[in-house]
Amino acid sequence: MFEIVKAGGFMMGPLILASIVAAAIILERLWTLQSKRVLPAELTDKVWRWVEQGQIQDKHIAALEQNSPLGKVLAAGLANRHRDRAILKEAIEDTGRHVVHELERFISTLGMIASLSPLMGLLGTVTGMIRTFNAITTAGVGNPTALAGGIAEALICTAAGLAVAIPATICYRLLRGRVERLVVAMEKEAMKLVQAIEQQPGIRMQTGAHAAGSRGAAA
Repeated sequence: MFEIVKAGGFMMGPLILASIVAAAIILERLWTLQSKRVLPAELTDKVWRWVEQGQIQDKHIAALEQNSPLGKVLAAGLANRHRDRAILKEAIEDTGRHVVHELERFISTLGMIASLSPLMGLLGTVTGMIRTFNAITTAGVGNPTALAGGIAEALICTAAGLAVAIPATICYRLLRGRVERLVVAMEKEAMKLVQAIEQQPGIRMQTGAHAAGSRGAAA
């Protein structure tokens, strides 16, 4: 294996490094983007019970925010439950944008590796062909040994670039699709929360009474 890497020339180093980074990103994102970590099944039911029973407290919201990406979105909705629908949705959407950014972390880097790896392999191919033509100029075409090094470098770099790019491209597409599905699911749960809050007039009444008491105290 070491002899093959050595024969591939100087571009094999960047290609090996790119493959290690790509593998690390893929494994980390596959672990992070598990549905049970992003969208815990029991979390939604717990929030609905809080809303229906009027048991929403600040400590619940704080714990919810630390629970998961979905928890952050739902916590933003609960924290702004006393606001108008437009402001409530805006708060959820703003938090959602931050959550999506976290879910997409490192995926763009994986896409860049998938795009650059064939180009690095092509560069190695070009340098290998240059070595080959230099050998032809020096020794002529009658010495196969002189030509073998440049041809080997060209072929090995091409194969290495494709070997890194193909899995990276496949995983990039799969991870982007997984993020999109998770985002759609979170949007559905967030809209259910908005509807649940609107269907519980007690939440609005409690908030309104609290605001009225504050104004009376200020007067």
